Amino acid sequence: MRYATRYDVGERKRPDGINEDSLAVSVFEDGHREGYLGPDRDPSSRANGDPNARGDADPGTTRSTAVVVLADGAGGHEAGDVASYIATTRVAEELAPLAVRAAGEDPGAFGLDLPDTVSVGGAPPAEEGDPTARAEGESGNGTGVGSDPASSSRPRQDRFHGAIEAAIQQAHQDVLAYASEAGTAAYTTVVAGLVVDGRFHYGWVGDSRAYVCNGAHDHIARLTEDHAVVEQLYADGELDGVEAHVHPRGNELTRAVGGRGDAADVTVETASVDLFAEDVLLLTSDGLPDAQSDAPALYDRYVGSGRGEDAAARVREQVVTDADIGEWVLGADSLSAAADRLITEGNDRGGKDNLSVLLAQDPTLPETPSRLPVRGRDPHPAHRRETVVEE
Repeated sequence: MRYATRYDVGERKRPDGINEDSLAVSVFEDGHREGYLGPDRDPSSRANGDPNARGDADPGTTRSTAVVVLADGAGGHEAGDVASYIATTRVAEELAPLAVRAAGEDPGAFGLDLPDTVSVGGAPPAEEGDPTARAEGESGNGTGVGSDPASSSRPRQDRFHGAIEAAIQQAHQDVLAYASEAGTAAYTTVVAGLVVDGRFHYGWVGDSRAYVCNGAHDHIARLTEDHAVVEQLYADGELDGVEAHVHPRGNELTRAVGGRGDAADVTVETASVDLFAEDVLLLTSDGLPDAQSDAPALYDRYVGSGRGEDAAARVREQVVTDADIGEWVLGADSLSAAADRLITEGNDRGGKDNLSVLLAQDPTLPETPSRLPVRGRDPHPAHRRETVVEE
């Protein structure tokens, strides 16, 4: 698996601004014998004496699992940078062992025929009160925009959803404990997930986003919906898509990790999607889609003009749209170049907040089918200013 990360304080916050974003990545590569046969392997080929046989995906020599986490501390609160650091560290710490165990759940992928009495990888035996041990068919806390209720792997998927939710809840409690001890407010967004056997299982709180960009179909899908006032107004039909780019309330979250020391849980949304060899997974703080520092003026001009198409086109030219993000990612020669391009373009279009991006790709996965499945939701950019939390 390949990945790249970039951090930037944002052009408007130089030279004395604080970067309140945090990232965490943990990749585990599992290899044995002639290599991993992959999700499309043909088990009969090994039985017929071909030790190197693979399925149509030709998935290479290793199996990769990964944990990815991004958090954006809420600006305007005293300890957003601490909150984001606590959240990414705790979530990665909780999920990394699960990623390693998941990589060992299928020894047959390396041509190993182990008896049922031998346990390798997978979840430990469920204990009473274990939040990752869900009954078959039980869903996560939120339905998510990429979930697949008919999936034959639903019990396993639910286990991952439960683990992600539990990890974020633990991070929430850790941030609350810090806020109480420090006598301050501490809030952060979180988007986090597990990449296992060609699927991305993820959860989120707030308006940091996950996207998947597919090079075979030149397509970008947003996997998350912002927990934010503007997102809700848009969903309720009170705003059009252009207004949602630049609305004056674009900095207001409806949900975040942390708080002022109260012990309430936070609602975590979860979902899963298939990934393919041509996919690039992108996690980003809102500093990328919210790069435009002149958003309030653009909003006034757009509404004052009667919401005409010419005014709408001018807004789209000056803000960062989902289509822009997809073009910059898929047009780059490497993940590193894509990460650089995202930061550069975000700063060029205003750079009004911290910019952090995480990109990952596993070229050993099966190729994208000729008909791309629906993943996430239609592109809709709802842009933010310095984040505050509705209380």
